[in-house]
Amino acid sequence: MHWPLDDFLASLSGASPHTRDAYASDLTQFVDWLERGHVTDPRVVDHRLLRRYLGYLDTRGFAPASIARKVAAIRAFFRFLRRRGDVEADPTRSLRAPKGVSRLPRVPKARDVVDLVERAEPGPSLDDPRARAIVLRDRAVLEVLYGAGLRVSELCGLRAGNVDVRRGVVTVMGKGSKERQVPIGEPAVDAVRLYQAEGRPHLAGDATPPDAMFVNLRGRRLSPRDTHRILARYALPDGRTLHPHALRHAFATHLLEGGADLRVVQELLGHADVGTTQIYTHLTQERLRRVYFDTHPRA
Repeated sequence: MHWPLDDFLASLSGASPHTRDAYASDLTQFVDWLERGHVTDPRVVDHRLLRRYLGYLDTRGFAPASIARKVAAIRAFFRFLRRRGDVEADPTRSLRAPKGVSRLPRVPKARDVVDLVERAEPGPSLDDPRARAIVLRDRAVLEVLYGAGLRVSELCGLRAGNVDVRRGVVTVMGKGSKERQVPIGEPAVDAVRLYQAEGRPHLAGDATPPDAMFVNLRGRRLSPRDTHRILARYALPDGRTLHPHALRHAFATHLLEGGADLRVVQELLGHADVGTTQIYTHLTQERLRRVYFDTHPRA
């Protein structure tokens, strides 16, 4: 029996391209290691052999988080084989991945994010239509990233009909092809409306997908790399530039700091597990501690 990696990857129809690429790479490395040891049949893979592979990864210097990701790919692969009846038992059921050190993202203050977003404003002296269109697009991108807490892939995948400016709602296709609706405030609604009316027509061209919400300078659908470049143009007051995902972190943290319920934030972010959302409660607690020790006379 050969390794049906192509069949497994084809079954991941709801996964993002990034996830499929990561699984393909991780499983190819795993199979290569097995075949160097003359293991060519998944039916002979057992728990002991998997533990040897984890030991091999550790000796090669892989970080715990990288090993945990590889274990997730192997688990998913053997669950697939078990469902198909290719193996009688799943050898990964009791396999434990190492736990990496949880690093909390650094989240900017709300006033700094607002300042960053509002600096994407075409001044009265900017009379070139295309240059003005770029700034209008940047403002709309920043407002939607922060105002709706979207993943960068979700932002880039938005279609024109996904943003209902009348109701102030963005419809997002998230991980696992799960759809959710996220409200946006008036600043984001106004930015999107202005971009659609005065910005997008000057950026779109023959190569522009008719349903693409945000487009780059070549008239193609905005990519994650394009979005990174947009953020790089607008620094924080201390000179730091943000990754697009930092605006998602800021969205969640600032909601919780304002008193939002954890379950509500979970729904807005599209997290399947509330445990994933709980990292932001740690962030707010750390910030409260800093404020306390910086300001209380008996701290």
